Amino acid sequence: MIHNDLEKRFEEAVNAASKMTQASLPQDVQLRLYAFYKQATFGSAEYNQSDNFDLRNAFKTNAWMQISHLSVEEAKEQYIAIINSLLKK
Repeated sequence: MIHNDLEKRFEEAVNAASKMTQASLPQDVQLRLYAFYKQATFGSAEYNQSDNFDLRNAFKTNAWMQISHLSVEEAKEQYIAIINSLLKK
């Protein structure tokens, strides 16, 4: 039951985030949301160095790798907390 509640709250947070514009969020918040979302939906990041170096993707991968020690559930809770704090503003 607790797992279903977390899933429901996470889905609601993702829906709320999808209605926010990137321009309204500072880049550091965007990176944290990206990292927590990826950790929550894909698990830990794996470093892949490719020939296509893209600074934007490097920042995103770095943000994700920094939180790769979190469990999927912890990442979902953090994502929800950020979205809830943004909605209160």
